[in-house]
Amino acid sequence: MLQEIVPTRQVPGEPRRRWFTDKQMDLIVWYAADDRISGFQICYLEGTQQKALTWLAEKGFSHKDIDDGEHDPRTHKMTPILVPDGQPDTRRVLNVFLELSEQLEPAVRRFVLDTLETYPAP
Repeated sequence: MLQEIVPTRQVPGEPRRRWFTDKQMDLIVWYAADDRISGFQICYLEGTQQKALTWLAEKGFSHKDIDDGEHDPRTHKMTPILVPDGQPDTRRVLNVFLELSEQLEPAVRRFVLDTLETYPAP
């Protein structure tokens, strides 16, 4: 089940955020000044590769690979970065989210589910 990390570090100059985590998935939710959800990011595993499906009110959806920065064991680990990726398996992401989000507050869960349902078909 997704459990909220409290307190969640807030980044000055960025929207307030909440972070929920489970071994299979992370959910970060951003809020506008009026406390409406302005975006979210679902980080999940696809095989051994971490992916990030993001929705922002002003930009819509994006889907990225998470490059963990560990390419050469002889060098220092680099900072993870998001790199372009193809079409996500939104049905799988939605099903895993449904399973893991049963304990989330209903308004957050419903918003994420409703928004995921609008992901454009390939």
